[in-house]
Amino acid sequence: MSIRFRYILCSAYKIRAPVVFKTRQNLAVFSRPSQGEYRTDKYRGFLSAASVSLPVVQGTRHSQHKNRVIHPLVSSSSFSTLYTDSNISNSSSTSETEGSASDCDSSGDIMDLKNVVKKLNRFAPTTLAEDWDNVGLLVEPTPPHKVNTLFLTNDLTEEVLEEAVTKNADMILAYHPPIFSAMKRLTMRTEKERIIVKAIEKRIAIYSPHTSYDAVDGGVNDWLASGLGEAKVDPLHQTYSTCYPTPGGYKLEFLDCEQGLTHTLKSVPGVSDIMLSVNDNMVRMRASMNCTTSGLPRALEILNKNEDVKGTIQITQLMKPPIPHTGMGRLCTLKEPINLKQSLERVKKHLNLPHVQLAVGKEKSLDSPVKTIAVCAGSGSTVLRGSLADLYVTGEMSHHEVLAAVAQGTSVILCNHSNTERGYLQVIRNKFDEQFEGKVKVIVSEVDEDPLKVF
Repeated sequence: MSIRFRYILCSAYKIRAPVVFKTRQNLAVFSRPSQGEYRTDKYRGFLSAASVSLPVVQGTRHSQHKNRVIHPLVSSSSFSTLYTDSNISNSSSTSETEGSASDCDSSGDIMDLKNVVKKLNRFAPTTLAEDWDNVGLLVEPTPPHKVNTLFLTNDLTEEVLEEAVTKNADMILAYHPPIFSAMKRLTMRTEKERIIVKAIEKRIAIYSPHTSYDAVDGGVNDWLASGLGEAKVDPLHQTYSTCYPTPGGYKLEFLDCEQGLTHTLKSVPGVSDIMLSVNDNMVRMRASMNCTTSGLPRALEILNKNEDVKGTIQITQLMKPPIPHTGMGRLCTLKEPINLKQSLERVKKHLNLPHVQLAVGKEKSLDSPVKTIAVCAGSGSTVLRGSLADLYVTGEMSHHEVLAAVAQGTSVILCNHSNTERGYLQVIRNKFDEQFEGKVKVIVSEVDEDPLKVF
């Protein structure tokens, strides 16, 4: 049986567990990734798939080595070295292998653009971004495109782009998306248009993470909070998974004495996972099933026609599971309270700023104790609104939002928008140096700066 036929066969039957096929002196391991497609190793002719932290299956017997990392293609003679104690990160929206030979070109020194994007998405999946945002790969040169130098900036202005060209950047990571509002033409009329045109001319890819970096664990807001002192840090607005833990958003339960309704509901679109269990009185069966938003009213229409069942219906709305330590903004509960003046100095030191703006909360002073601090990088207007804290730290807020915070007794420190974000570029430069294993040179713009200055 050829590898190609095995791929077609297993894809048709939607096999999800990893399967090992032994072929001559090589071992092909594959699983059905949750997203993306299978990849074929064009150099060796074997089917390749993502490394997964799942039990190994060889034939019909489960290996005793569970929860170990399985590498896609290895020699059968080195099967005993398949297992490592490392864990696969679950923060990615993709399932491709990390650090595989296919991530680089034949020289092994330069990474392909698509693999750089995969690694960036592993660190902070674009699904974490706000719905209104425009994140991910925004400008893609015609393939193949190799990335030797990755250039980091907070804002991509014409001056910053010129710097990137001078430093031979193959790709720019711009925290703020240079393409946000719709563009109907690409001319020399506006700065945004000129930036995109020149990037295309120079074959420079552009990627923007924006609010996905705000939400991710270890992202911009965590960095901003880290300068305030030892504290318990929680997201102000929790991020939830993009899918429900089971099919459908509702759990529907009722008592059925004849089980006839259960059989009828099996054919209703949007109804799944039907289960029956014995009720306490042993007379009627308890039926349970999952329903989608469209399937629930169809199921209720059927059940409400039965008077005996109608009064036993229970509906539970299912919640999407929260992603730990992930979300917009951060609420910091300091281990040891400090006063407002100390908070001010810590913020200035952390952001390396000589001046910031301060609005003192109603009936508060510079000596007032500060135990809780709500932070939001950039514009904290909507994220911080209504948060109960002694102090807000953000880049900017409107005049009336500051007045509202002060009225509730919350002091506000404003640092200018990008000053609360730019310092994080140094953090991710170090992260990327490690993540790209030295195959991509990562540099931070020296021209990029906040446009507002205090004189």
